Amino acid sequence: MFVIGETVIEDHIGNERFACDVIKCKGACCTMPGGRGAPLEDNELEELARASPFAKRYLSEQHRKVIERSGLYEGSSGNHATTCVDNRACVFVYYEKGFARCSLEKAYLDGKTSWRKPLSCHLFPIRVSDDGMMLLRFRSIPECVPALQRGREENMPLYEFLKDSLIRKFGDEWYDEFRNECQRRNQVLYDK
Repeated sequence: MFVIGETVIEDHIGNERFACDVIKCKGACCTMPGGRGAPLEDNELEELARASPFAKRYLSEQHRKVIERSGLYEGSSGNHATTCVDNRACVFVYYEKGFARCSLEKAYLDGKTSWRKPLSCHLFPIRVSDDGMMLLRFRSIPECVPALQRGREENMPLYEFLKDSLIRKFGDEWYDEFRNECQRRNQVLYDK
């Protein structure tokens, strides 16, 4: 573990290689079983409510009905998550040519909203927990094996792949310090 600011980071995050390979995983991170959708920060609930009318336009009738019946999210303060469909897919998933896609991100990319998607989705495969001290950990799922392979082939550091989302969460100054520490740690590994 190493620390940047007040954030504790698992060691291997600094030297992991990762680049999503949606062709192979088909958007599995949006459809993981377990009955709980994307974790939401309390300050994201209002953004989600503002973006959802635009995102709903891309959703199937089934997903729109789940939103009408169960709402956009569930949980309580500090423990919210997007609603799920059939205990699996996030309610904001739409399918395009067999791939799970995010309707919130689609609305953002189409210029309909200024909010991209939940930060937990943007940061995946890193998960953030805060039990008095913020902890960044790598969430490994079998469907991401192709992303690990592609990351190694392209020599794409996880910290570079997630640059935008890490800056969104922690800011430029934190990210620069984090990247520098990761590069330093990689150099030490390389020199051995």
